[in-house]
Amino acid sequence: MPVHSDWGEWLPRAVAEADPEGVRLWYLGCNGLVLKAADGTTVFVDPYLGSGDPPRTIRMIPVPFDPTDVARADALFVTHEHTDHVHAPSQAPFLERTDATLYGPSTSAAIAREWTTDFDVDDGDIRKVAEGETIEVGSFDVHVEPAVDPDASHPVAYVFEHDSGTVFHGGDARPSDAFADVGERYDVDLGVVAFGSAGMIPDEETGEPTHTRWSPPTGTCGRA
Repeated sequence: MPVHSDWGEWLPRAVAEADPEGVRLWYLGCNGLVLKAADGTTVFVDPYLGSGDPPRTIRMIPVPFDPTDVARADALFVTHEHTDHVHAPSQAPFLERTDATLYGPSTSAAIAREWTTDFDVDDGDIRKVAEGETIEVGSFDVHVEPAVDPDASHPVAYVFEHDSGTVFHGGDARPSDAFADVGERYDVDLGVVAFGSAGMIPDEETGEPTHTRWSPPTGTCGRA
């Protein structure tokens, strides 16, 4: 189903017209971000523009734009394989209309490669990444880091390094030693982490992942 947004094209236009001195960042709802550097390099992270998949996933803010209105994208980075992170109607139009490459861990890349049958997307538009890799995209060095998310089969996190600052994006990862390791190895200026009402958390006694529910939902793409 095509994406529908009531907000028009003001946000993609604002990104396209922005002329940051260092890096400017926009929040897209859910886990989505777009970062634009002074040299024009523009990268999107987990841009999900769907309305949700109730009852599992419920979108809690409006869809901010139609992906066909994006004029430039140099790269899309996805953290794991869930629909609100890898989503054909949200992301395939980026690959069709721009020079962007989609980067994602094994299961995410496998899902994206299925888009080649329904969209004008080539296999070369999609690249599998693994923990420990560094990808150069314009003026960004993007480091692929481990992430602990018991709900996902292969999650990763990303560290975006730029001369003007460093941004960490953890996807849906839970607090773990992986967070501490990132904090020790990078001088992080901004950390983007998920929070919500339920998830698979290791039991304090057995260590086994157990579905745990907290207070009412606080995230923007909440899971029932």
